Amino acid sequence: MRTPLPLLNTTPHAGGRSALTCRYRCGDACFGEVPNTSENEYAGDIIAGALSRRSMVRAAAVVTVAAAAGTALVTGPGAAPAQAAPAAPPSGRGRADGARGLRFAPVPPNEHDTVTIPAGHDQAVVIRWGDPILRGAPAFDAENQTAAAQAGQFGYNNDFLSLLPLPGERGRQIMVANHEYTSEWLMFRAYDPENPTREQVKIGWAGHGLSVVVVQEERGSGRLTPVPRHRLNRRITATTPFRMTGPAAGGPLLRTSADPSGTRALGTFNNCAGGTTPWGTTLHGEENINNYFANSTRDTDRRYGLATAATERKWERFDPRFDTAREPNEPHRFGWVVELDPYDPGSTPRKRTALGRFKHEGAQPRLTADGRPVVYMGDDERFEYFYKFVSSRRMRKGSSRAAREHNLTLLDEGTLYVAKLTGDSPQEIDGSGAHPSDGEFDGSGSWIPLATGDVSHVPGMTAEEVYVFTRLAADKVGATKMDRPEDVEPSPRTGRVYVALTNNTDRGKPGKPGADEANPRTLNKHGQILELAERRNDPASDRFAWRLFLVAGDPADPATYFAGFPKERVSPISCPDNVTFDCHGNMWISTDGNKLGSNDGLFGVATQGERRGELKQFLTVPLGAETCGPVIQDRRVLVAVQHPGETDFATVENPGSTWPDGPGELVRPAVVSVWRRDGRDIGV
Repeated sequence: MRTPLPLLNTTPHAGGRSALTCRYRCGDACFGEVPNTSENEYAGDIIAGALSRRSMVRAAAVVTVAAAAGTALVTGPGAAPAQAAPAAPPSGRGRADGARGLRFAPVPPNEHDTVTIPAGHDQAVVIRWGDPILRGAPAFDAENQTAAAQAGQFGYNNDFLSLLPLPGERGRQIMVANHEYTSEWLMFRAYDPENPTREQVKIGWAGHGLSVVVVQEERGSGRLTPVPRHRLNRRITATTPFRMTGPAAGGPLLRTSADPSGTRALGTFNNCAGGTTPWGTTLHGEENINNYFANSTRDTDRRYGLATAATERKWERFDPRFDTAREPNEPHRFGWVVELDPYDPGSTPRKRTALGRFKHEGAQPRLTADGRPVVYMGDDERFEYFYKFVSSRRMRKGSSRAAREHNLTLLDEGTLYVAKLTGDSPQEIDGSGAHPSDGEFDGSGSWIPLATGDVSHVPGMTAEEVYVFTRLAADKVGATKMDRPEDVEPSPRTGRVYVALTNNTDRGKPGKPGADEANPRTLNKHGQILELAERRNDPASDRFAWRLFLVAGDPADPATYFAGFPKERVSPISCPDNVTFDCHGNMWISTDGNKLGSNDGLFGVATQGERRGELKQFLTVPLGAETCGPVIQDRRVLVAVQHPGETDFATVENPGSTWPDGPGELVRPAVVSVWRRDGRDIGV
């Protein structure tokens, strides 16, 4: 007899997420107490003030926002090239200024149980949960799953994706994927959530982590197929050895009974978004790590949302490291940015302590003019902060062994900063999101240093404490509270940085911060995207200007904003999660938790010129699914379809979706490729 899954909370969830997703991925974070109880300024209050300052203008005109930071945000065809923008990836086709816009016919909102794409395009599944990628791994067998099999198969709930070139092997690329979390309730036909078996737990361990798999391009289309048993294929799981590196490595806060050195950790999990470095490695953000550790009693753990009793998955029954009563420092070894070298299958992945510990959504580098990487990062929780790390070392060009070894040290030395936003005119904001009389959402900001190497810039905290308890350090220096800052990505064309603020339905509730300049709506269920310009376009600068690029929701709602573009000509969007860019400078946005009655999707939008703000929906994912890991190549779009069928009260017997393999089969998260039939660039 299958034990019913007790839903802890059946109240409508933030965004359009199901209760099941909230429970398994983030431990119902949006229904618990907000971990950040500091008195720091709230970005919503800041944005609210800026809304009152400028008259509504079309973004197609040249608009300069004069900010105290000494930076200008300039739009329009007459805008000067960014002074320090990094070189863009070669395209060879079309205008590459971000002003061309996207020429596909938008997909309308829908609730279809499939991946819905524009006319004139084709699609194919690249790889599914359980497909074998390592030598000796068996084909997926839903009725006879084992941990040993899963450790050689593509993991569960794919999220961030990266495609890297593979020199010398024509038509092949290396695909790297995150596997954020497992949904045991939908993985096994016989599963008792109160008494999971040891084998089910071990399958869960193996289903987490990362996959590296070589893929083969099909000539004449955008189809990709895995190359099983390739020498570079690899699985990283919750039990894979890792090196702790950087200034906190080896410190007392990272030592455990199993690792008294504080430098060798086991595994990675809840890897959400990530980044691809200019030196050919991938970065992976450990996000909702609080879900995995039981019996916490410390205030520092409470700031990170750790459970005070048993966990959902009950891993602590099978490995004492997941019980903080027995291993109090084990949680400190998670919540980092992981760096992986996909070109070396024998390398040990590293956890970079210099980048701070929090709920990392992703980490995307940009180079300074002198070649030092700057990594932008968001902390995905209500009222949390966004950060950057500026390396003190320069990247070496080339693929020699010496260059690669040097570049693998770039993220261990530098300065960690947190953002503080300042509004220009705190007037006329009532929390409705209605535009004030002068209409532009903007302001200035500064980067507050937290630590440089072994030196703390936070009074009362050591450098090790700053890195391990980064949230507390940011509290102390007065960083600005944001609405779930998830992906933070710099444009490779302009250098501007875009922050996806997914939602925050707690804003304006009794005892909680109200609307502000960067977050102009109370009970914010749709989210927004903030655009940031570093002073003199120098990513190492300590000052910046900002404005809202997009305020999400139904375009018919007067509270929405699409960079000044006419709202009757855009697609509705809700809960922006991840962003990326194509070779023409257009931004692509994936969503998580659409609250407009439609499935989640992928959207494209021009960031410059006359079409700036013209948002179009490119695809939707199946019922219950989230759109993750977008990769936009010249002729191909790649998306990770995460947790399909994860709807309220879904079971194996009564799934919330039959995608991708049809009725009677387990629902399997998968990666999908989409391409134009005529072979031209996607979207143009």
